[in-house]
Amino acid sequence: MIKHINNKSDFVDATASGTVLVDFYANWCGPCKMLAPVLEQFANDMPDVQVIKVDVDVVSDVAKEFGVVSIPTLILCKEGEIVDKQVGFMNINQLKAFVK
Repeated sequence: MIKHINNKSDFVDATASGTVLVDFYANWCGPCKMLAPVLEQFANDMPDVQVIKVDVDVVSDVAKEFGVVSIPTLILCKEGEIVDKQVGFMNINQLKAFVK
């Protein structure tokens, strides 16, 4: 299941523990729209990884804090720490490799 984050407090809570894949996106972004079904498949295939989506137009303070300048930007967090960052579209195999 993918969780949509609407404020910084929810973002902090969602990324505090476990493995979390954060998708910074915008509704008007073509590559973000292409990535959406890949993220759905990923969430179904990898239930031990929480997937959250952050709309950069809604939660711009979090996007700025993490240096998001291009979208989609994917950030991998483990136990509250950022361990990797990737900009751009990824297919399901690339996404799984990114998380491992």
